[in-house]
Amino acid sequence: MTGGRHLVIVESPAKARTIGRYLGDDFIVQASVGHIRDIPVPRDLPADMKKGPYGRFGVDVEDGFDPYYIVSPDKKKTVADLKKALKEADTLYLATDEDREGEAIAWHLLETLKPKKSLPVKRMVFHEITKDAIQAALENTREIDSHLVDAQETRRILDRLVGFELSPVLWRKIKPSLSAGRVQSVATRLVVERERERMAFVPADYWDVTGTFAAETGQFSAKISTVDGSRVATGSDFADDGTLKPKAKTAAVLTEESTKTLVEALTDAPAEVAALESKPYTRRPAAPFTTSSLQQEASRKLRLGARQAMRVAQSLYENGYITYMRTDSVTLSGEAIKASRGQAAELYGSQYVPDKPRYYQTKSQSAQEAHEAIRPAGDRFRTPADVAGQLSGDEFRLYELIWKRTVASQMADAKGTTSTVELSLEQSGRTATFRAAGTVITFRGFLAAYEEGRDASRYGNDDSGDKRLPQMEEGQQLDTRELTPDGHTTTPPPRYTEASLVRALEERGIGRPSTYASTVATVQDRGYVLRRGSALVPSWTAFAVVRLLEEHFGAFVDYDFTAQMEQQLDRMAQGELGRKEYLEEFYRGDGENGPIGLKRMVDDLGDIDARAINSIEIGEGITLRVGRYGAYVERAARDENGELIEGATPQRSSVSDEVAPDELTVAKAQEMLERAKDDGRVLGTDPETGHEVVAKDGRFGPYVTEVLPEIEGDKTPKSKKPKPRTGSLLTSMDLATVTLEDALKLLSLPRVVGTTEDGTDVTAQNGRYGPYLKKGTDSRSLETEDQIFSITMEEAEKLYAQPKTRGRAAAKPPLKELGTDPTSEKPIVIKDGRFGPYITDGATNVSLRSTESVEEITEKVAIEKLADKRAKGPAKKKAPAKRTTTRSKSSTATKSSTASKSSTASKSSTAKK
Repeated sequence: MTGGRHLVIVESPAKARTIGRYLGDDFIVQASVGHIRDIPVPRDLPADMKKGPYGRFGVDVEDGFDPYYIVSPDKKKTVADLKKALKEADTLYLATDEDREGEAIAWHLLETLKPKKSLPVKRMVFHEITKDAIQAALENTREIDSHLVDAQETRRILDRLVGFELSPVLWRKIKPSLSAGRVQSVATRLVVERERERMAFVPADYWDVTGTFAAETGQFSAKISTVDGSRVATGSDFADDGTLKPKAKTAAVLTEESTKTLVEALTDAPAEVAALESKPYTRRPAAPFTTSSLQQEASRKLRLGARQAMRVAQSLYENGYITYMRTDSVTLSGEAIKASRGQAAELYGSQYVPDKPRYYQTKSQSAQEAHEAIRPAGDRFRTPADVAGQLSGDEFRLYELIWKRTVASQMADAKGTTSTVELSLEQSGRTATFRAAGTVITFRGFLAAYEEGRDASRYGNDDSGDKRLPQMEEGQQLDTRELTPDGHTTTPPPRYTEASLVRALEERGIGRPSTYASTVATVQDRGYVLRRGSALVPSWTAFAVVRLLEEHFGAFVDYDFTAQMEQQLDRMAQGELGRKEYLEEFYRGDGENGPIGLKRMVDDLGDIDARAINSIEIGEGITLRVGRYGAYVERAARDENGELIEGATPQRSSVSDEVAPDELTVAKAQEMLERAKDDGRVLGTDPETGHEVVAKDGRFGPYVTEVLPEIEGDKTPKSKKPKPRTGSLLTSMDLATVTLEDALKLLSLPRVVGTTEDGTDVTAQNGRYGPYLKKGTDSRSLETEDQIFSITMEEAEKLYAQPKTRGRAAAKPPLKELGTDPTSEKPIVIKDGRFGPYITDGATNVSLRSTESVEEITEKVAIEKLADKRAKGPAKKKAPAKRTTTRSKSSTATKSSTASKSSTASKSSTAKK
């Protein structure tokens, strides 16, 4: 490309810097920083639009489902900068990612920037950021694919319709601020169903015997397999209700007693080799990474969450280390296969490379988000040793993982031998057989570079790995050294982890590579799913939400229905399905040729028993309820004879998030109710007021309170009655041992320490963030809780005489120093702020996400984060939209009827409002 000035627009500043290095001075590379336009929520619509057809959803559901777009307030400066650069350009290259989202961003840029008709506009796509790939992309441009844009826009409209129709139902029937989503609700249902299985699970006990046997060349261990001619039951033979599965009805279930009797009968009995089998073992390497498999393996091996893994992968891609990281394809290009085979031969030897290249086939027929698997960039891969000085922390570990997986995918099979031996024991009228298996790897093949991880199994791990059995032959007598009985209890299905949840979504065809990480993150951010270690535990609110959706909106949490929606979007991306027709059927379908439409379902909702939706029976008259302020257990009040007391307030106790649903047994619930009885623990009587003082355990922790006497005949509304004094226990106090003296101290707070010369009281108090002094609106933190009761006015005056520090202590030194920012030329540090650690150069601040640690932030990452924040511009609270766009009716008809027209013609023109 020669002559003139060319504007290239990419999505991120980091990508812009990397691409800029490969292009000459004739190119200006700028970033849109993601999407520049979106469908606003109704409250952000212009006043004259709120009562029109767009007022409810931001989408005109009565006329072609046309969305109403506005430039996001925080992107107005970005758009202004891009328009300014466009005025000086002779060509516009839209170089956003080549997936639906990237295609939509390119279309929105074109619609918003409105280049002159005489200005050439070209769609530039690439799957890796290397010099050769960028040059090839410049020479092979195309037009915007309107079908991909349609699919992305339809997905966005579907999400808006589902969220805005279903969420209000949740607000009314469960509690405010909840949300329903097309994919997030299905993911939540998966986690809830697994917890239901755990709650219904009935453990079963079974025993087995491990024998130690000795041959001339060594000894080994074997497990009992049959006893007196019957197969011995193992954990996998039991159903979740604790009974034997139908296929295992004839299996012998060993008990502790029967096992000990058997061991006594067979002790010192000689073992005979009844059968011996040896066969070749072959194991093939795993396919190169897709988005899903990368997230799963990063979780298993690197302990990275799905969102964190994608953030790291995004950085590697934008800086030219790997190919595009959102793909469900496992294929490799010819140059990638050649590079993998060459490096395998160079690093491990030619015997580790098969004669012919390996070709992997994508299982999903709809895999078309990108054309290649995730692999190291370039036609010659950089080894981990090559990038060790450039990458660190999670970036290095993830690159190494991708490199190993890619190279291993083109290496030879692992070879070995699997041997199985069956031993027979007979003595004292009892017979038993023992079985042992071992695989000996004779040629490691791809295992020399990489071995795929596995999710936890509920039946334990197979211990028949690389274990060598001694030389034996059939009929040979072996010494029985020891027989050890061992008891087991079956375990419930394992909870989902982020890795296994992503796998479950992928197996069911729910969502697409670009949505997995955000879906898993969203269900956690919404409070539907909580993390316990790596396990995902549903909240009680999630139980209520899923139950409501299952009973009244079954189609929208049905796995097959959600997967079919994804297939329809794939058809739309290929130009096989019309956007308007599909949305019409989805929203207003009559149920004759498919499920009933969303609007019909909401309009015909009928009555919903909110109390029933929010209730789960625990047993023995105890019910868990999901309330506005959290979950609690409830039991009707009964007298000493167990009879219900009419009109009495039920016993209640809050349920902490620390208690997982499957752990809330009847015994646990009874313990909670006993601990939180309405009368609490009586500590005594306040000598000044004569009121009884009690200690209780509340939703926000243990506290003490006074009991105000009830006045007979008093009809004063509860809201206007005097409130009892209360005080939270100090951290040094315990609910079981707190005394009346302690309680009276707490009830006396705030304590007046003294009065200043101008008559202002100085008080000592215990607050949410600890003990502190207060003088008017000026506060000072105290070092210990004891100071609340002991600090004098003189000490308080000295404390107020000191310069006030922000927060509870003097300024802390930086958590980490990271060099100098090239833009501001100021030192970059990580500090500990009120809301957590953040990166700053003194002028721009970037908070770390909850999934990021201080240790993993490198200078390079910090510089990129600061640059991204600057590119977004300062946050604005609210700004009226001056420019809005809608899709015209004519444009919809045009693009559905004439696919060959240009992208500008196929999508709508911009309308100024």
